[in-house]
Amino acid sequence: MNIMTYTGILMDPLAPNPEQIRLEDIAHALSMISRANGHFPEIHTVAQHCLECAAEAKARDLPRDIQLFCLLHDGAEAYLGDFISPVKERMPAYGKAERKLLAMIYEKFAGRVPSAEEKRIVKEIDKTLLYFEFLHYMGVGCGDPGAGLRSQPVFAEMPRREVEERYLAVCEELRK
Repeated sequence: MNIMTYTGILMDPLAPNPEQIRLEDIAHALSMISRANGHFPEIHTVAQHCLECAAEAKARDLPRDIQLFCLLHDGAEAYLGDFISPVKERMPAYGKAERKLLAMIYEKFAGRVPSAEEKRIVKEIDKTLLYFEFLHYMGVGCGDPGAGLRSQPVFAEMPRREVEERYLAVCEELRK
């Protein structure tokens, strides 16, 4: 079964082809997908979250590769949709499809898949941002604050097009 992307590409997200993956589709879709399945009192998008993860990696003086991996880490959701963690953990087929597509995204835009240690770092930053997003929007942290934040995330609703453009610009800068 195919989907049609923002740029007009027909693709089967369960049998992706690298030529069908477009950064513009990822930035556009993630800028329209709300975190927490829409349960925050304001819209906070997956693209904003990814930008915050990349900024946190930069604030920790991590290499540009890790900053780029942080930016791209939810890229598969642009094609597969997003599920909240408690549901996603019970969907092994989704997890397999997500890992396959994400590896393809990393290869295409970062030139390689992150190492196990790099994946661990990205996951730690991802979970730290999740904690502070919930703390800000819901008044209670979700999960573990990890090492805490060194960056200054903007937890506020932002114009979707601005987020999309920032995502593309940050990706372009990190790929240089």
